[in-house]
Amino acid sequence: MKLEQLLTIALESSKKAGVEVVKHYKRGDYTAEIKEDNSPVTSADIAANDILMAELSRLTPDIPIISEEVGALPLQDRKAWSRYWLLDPIDGTGEFIIGSGDFAVNVALVENGWPVIGVIHAPDHQLTYYAQKGVGAFKESAQGSQQISVKPYDGKRKINVAISRRQKLSLMGQYLNDAFEFDYIALGSCSLKNCLIAEGGADCYLRIGPTGEWDTGASQCILEEAGGTILDSEFNALSYNVRESLLNPDFISLGNKSIPWQKIIKPHRAIR
Repeated sequence: MKLEQLLTIALESSKKAGVEVVKHYKRGDYTAEIKEDNSPVTSADIAANDILMAELSRLTPDIPIISEEVGALPLQDRKAWSRYWLLDPIDGTGEFIIGSGDFAVNVALVENGWPVIGVIHAPDHQLTYYAQKGVGAFKESAQGSQQISVKPYDGKRKINVAISRRQKLSLMGQYLNDAFEFDYIALGSCSLKNCLIAEGGADCYLRIGPTGEWDTGASQCILEEAGGTILDSEFNALSYNVRESLLNPDFISLGNKSIPWQKIIKPHRAIR
């Protein structure tokens, strides 16, 4: 099956899951608990996961799936996969719980170790970001679909840093070179902050703390097709499906590549 067909499947599946997520969100009829890794999960996450798993298994039965809410097989059983779906049924579950609306359904297709399709559907905001390798990154809203790209840089303006609504600026300060000027933009979900960079609304995002490959897979494709990238905190490339653990190191999402990032962000040892 061609990538454009798989992109259509990813878009339709994410939107179908999004309809179910919004039903739970609007009615407030969901349960929540804390997983072993100390992150929240709700019955809406599970409902979205069930829809994605069912749709993708039905439409692409030969493509295996890794989902945050299912886990993964041991590396020896998956390392030879040439293609697989990588899912985060709700990225931003904490934002879902507090009612900010900043949550999204994430679907990526990884091919030969790298994301080649990315879909990030924010159902409460009625926004969908998507990309296909070599084709570009796009934003779909009620006004239609338009191609997006990272913000231009003239070497003079302030650097716009996307942060969590609950993130302490003092934490960011220790990683940023105060010889540059910064503005801070607060947003919820990790993937939506990456999409903000992809469409030029911010320049970078520093993620310090545990995430999984499902948190970056869709964003990686969208951001790269928009002209940016995601690297670990020592400016090395991320990896997909090459380690037993699916946990990411600390990472940095970067916009325009002409910005002197290694002067602006202080590299630090990535936590794995």
